Amino acid sequence: MTENNKYAAPALDKGFDILEYLVEQEVPKTQAEIAKGLGRSPNEIYRVLVGLEKRGYIVRDEKSNRYRISLKIYSLSRRISPIDQMRQVAIAHMEDLSVSIGLSCHLYMLYQSQIMVIVQATSHSPVSLNITEGSLFPVVESGPGRLLLANSNKEVQRMLVARAPVYQTMNAVEKYALSASLKSIRQDGFFESPSLITQGVFEHSTLVGQPNGKVIAALTASSLNTVSAEEKDNELILPKLMATAKDIANQLGI
Repeated sequence: MTENNKYAAPALDKGFDILEYLVEQEVPKTQAEIAKGLGRSPNEIYRVLVGLEKRGYIVRDEKSNRYRISLKIYSLSRRISPIDQMRQVAIAHMEDLSVSIGLSCHLYMLYQSQIMVIVQATSHSPVSLNITEGSLFPVVESGPGRLLLANSNKEVQRMLVARAPVYQTMNAVEKYALSASLKSIRQDGFFESPSLITQGVFEHSTLVGQPNGKVIAALTASSLNTVSAEEKDNELILPKLMATAKDIANQLGI
């Protein structure tokens, strides 16, 4: 017996198969149609259908005996905050990263057409950058914001740009330069530059998640232009930042 078969739960697998199948269907399906769609016999899925209906995950029309997915899964998913999940997973990884590179690290997510700091891991260095969790910054005018903007889907990107006051003041050349910059950032998967907001700060930002993903964040390490900063090996910062971002994304399954 293989390790996978040892812990197999056939009824549970059938339940997930049914739910995944019905989610993809545009119209309700009968028991026979569901069975055919799953490559099973109607008798194989009867008890599972009854169980799913009893628990409220699917709904059966009494006249047609056709099943459709209910809103219960959606309702349950609404109780899970992507920000809370991201915070819980990211903090330990970010604290390790901060110790490793000697810099403060911040995690940003899109929030109401801006970006919000949702997690901060403070460096233990004598001099470091502190950005309060919950702080909001403009999307177009910040490095982490541009990273998130570049990796958002086209509709979200257009909406965020249209709502940015600074974009309305740009001329055609500046708008073209912004568009080209976003394309380059998306291709690279990271963005390194002097802070677009704070003088004397250099930001290293990389994406947590996948481009166009439903949940994405910008993991950023910020260095100050101090004498001690010259001792840091900047070439090691980005690889460690990207490795940490990958670890967070893998744990979240995004």
